Amino acid sequence: MRFFKVFFAALLALIVFTAIGMITIMVLIGKAITPEKVSLSPNSVLVLETSQRFLEQEQSNPLGNYFGGLDTDVPGLYETIRLIDHAADDDNIKGIYLKVNGNGNELATSEELRRAILQFKKSGKFVYAYGEVIDQGAYFLATAADKVYLNPHGGLDFRGFSTEIMFLKGALDKLEIKPEIFYCGKFKSATEPLREYKMTDANREQTTLFLGQLYGNYLSGIAASRKIDTATLHQYANEALIQEPGDALKYKLVDGLKYDDEVTAELKSRLNIKSDEKINFVSLSKYDNASTLSEGEGDSKIAVIYAQGNIVSGDDEKENTIASDVYVRDIRKVREDKNVKAVVFRVNSGGGSALASEVIWRELSLTKKVKPVIVSMGDYAASGGYYISCMADTIFAEPNTLTGSIGVFGVMMNLSDFFKNKLGVTFDGVKTANYADLGNTGRPMTEAEKKLIQNSVDTTYATFKSRVVAGRKLDPAIVDSIAQGHVWSGTQALKLGLVDRLGGMNDALASAAKMAKLSSYKISEYPDVKPSVSRMLRNMGNKVSTSMVKKEMGEQEYKTYQELKSVKELHGQVLTRMPFDYIIR
Repeated sequence: MRFFKVFFAALLALIVFTAIGMITIMVLIGKAITPEKVSLSPNSVLVLETSQRFLEQEQSNPLGNYFGGLDTDVPGLYETIRLIDHAADDDNIKGIYLKVNGNGNELATSEELRRAILQFKKSGKFVYAYGEVIDQGAYFLATAADKVYLNPHGGLDFRGFSTEIMFLKGALDKLEIKPEIFYCGKFKSATEPLREYKMTDANREQTTLFLGQLYGNYLSGIAASRKIDTATLHQYANEALIQEPGDALKYKLVDGLKYDDEVTAELKSRLNIKSDEKINFVSLSKYDNASTLSEGEGDSKIAVIYAQGNIVSGDDEKENTIASDVYVRDIRKVREDKNVKAVVFRVNSGGGSALASEVIWRELSLTKKVKPVIVSMGDYAASGGYYISCMADTIFAEPNTLTGSIGVFGVMMNLSDFFKNKLGVTFDGVKTANYADLGNTGRPMTEAEKKLIQNSVDTTYATFKSRVVAGRKLDPAIVDSIAQGHVWSGTQALKLGLVDRLGGMNDALASAAKMAKLSSYKISEYPDVKPSVSRMLRNMGNKVSTSMVKKEMGEQEYKTYQELKSVKELHGQVLTRMPFDYIIR
């Protein structure tokens, strides 16, 4: 009898605890979905933390305020640009404080942010930058400020650019996994990590070319702000002259060595407030809640469609995924909306499924027949990302955008030796036709099967090039010469005719308005990222699980795990994808 009393008491306590927990979470979600309006007081300073990663659309994690270690809501990149522009005319905002302890963004995104900060300075308001340890990406943003301060015992990284590729062939050899690889284009190096132990000469050539271009753009931006010529800046890096904080000051890369409290004291002086008063620092997310950005005027609209992440087939609404069914619906919706007079398609993708890319290309091509379509490229618009861009009336890229990579590949995995020798597993079966079990990982492919797959890759590559020829109005021979899977910087792509102009979202919108002959318009954004309970809980769960795995495995080990995991996802698909994730340090 006592057992049942204890059991039912514990069960009742569990039910009550669960109910209270669910009610609490629902209350927090309710508050999160409808955040309170933040009031902005005079003499405020807008704070931008460059370590924050800005995606194309808002990152909605409203529960982050209540669970430590998780990010709160973060505006999208273009929303951030608009907020900085708005702050220039906001009497309550007196300046911007850049916290430059790292940079969570890649070079093209950093370029657009930096340009907005430089534009803000034209209002006459101040911009201060301070960091304890400033890496190269953060320093690029910091140099947009009036004053750049470094902690007296911190550090400034100024060593030049490098990029490193992880090669998995040795690991696959040890596991006795044999990838069957098919590709078109001598520069299509997406499969190199699976078939080589080091970079091929062709890949080294293209990487050296675009990395040098990106580094040149980086030095040019810093040179203009710091009034130091690019040759001198290159010498600083080449000779490793910046070792200590004092070196950064000596060579005029920073304006002073100060602690945080000293920078705060200088800001107080600039704001004309007493030393014992607090500065009203306003984070970007709070400023977003406090501000009402102009929605435009009139009934005419320009639709902005954001496409960020891996291109996949189907209806997958996972974050940072360009699912063809989702995008076909949105593109068709804006095409049929008579109030939408033009479309800006913002692409930040290294590609993915060739079929999904073709499906999205088709829907955009139909839209182009009835209204202008302008493409704005972000950090990447390469391979499949270029496939879905090439039909546009006008293409804008940042100088540091990585684009092109016009090539195709496919991978089939032969796991027979792995299963047999490592696991003791063998396979056998029957079939009714020669190719019924094509794609079976439990046996090597026949020569006839290999020919079928290569033909499929060749056909897709020919189609890809034909889309570029028609969209860019280039001679087929020229397209063939600049295709071959070659990755280009935005600056190089402009010279080759792969893009039309250098610029960001504001430039693309201005071009769309001009083509549609609009003097006023409103912006409608797609896809919809309004927070839902299921999406918030799913995103939070993904972030928590990823954080836990990273913590246990370590950053480098987690990256290795992700690379090995991606090998499985390559099997059996014809892909238009970037060679790999370029990590530029």
